[in-house]
Amino acid sequence: MPNCTSAISPGQLVGSLEPISMVDGNIVGVVHDREQKVNNRILVSVTFEVSTTRELDQLKAIWRSKDIVISKLGSVYETVTAEYMLLGKFGAAYVDDIIDNASKIVDFESVDVSYTSKNSADDSRTALITAELRDHEDRDKLDRFLFSSSERDGLMLIRGLGFD
Repeated sequence: MPNCTSAISPGQLVGSLEPISMVDGNIVGVVHDREQKVNNRILVSVTFEVSTTRELDQLKAIWRSKDIVISKLGSVYETVTAEYMLLGKFGAAYVDDIIDNASKIVDFESVDVSYTSKNSADDSRTALITAELRDHEDRDKLDRFLFSSSERDGLMLIRGLGFD
């Protein structure tokens, strides 16, 4: 599902949204902030669905012909979010290695890792890993890989709730 930020001239909002329906797309959300301006143009963020890359290319061509400047075009794929909490004695390099190895078996859209500082009593720490993946199959592969790795290395792994 693409998310597009574009810069339009005042009065161009409807004209910037109509092309999405012209290519059989579906608008999911629109944020129109008249206060944010770049070169006297208003920023508009639109989240929409299109079925094919061809339709997305047609849409971009229509926008260009209407003098709508696309400043950012996000993911073309709907993503699946996976969250994990890793607990135990490990360093940042360990998590970096795990993510590097996981990237060889799954297609990450993005990965975000945050750590707690080491607990001075026993040198343990916690890491929160949030991954955006291309599909449910990749999420299942990542589950198996992370659970296997954490079990092998004597760490506790907790998978976040909210999976469909």
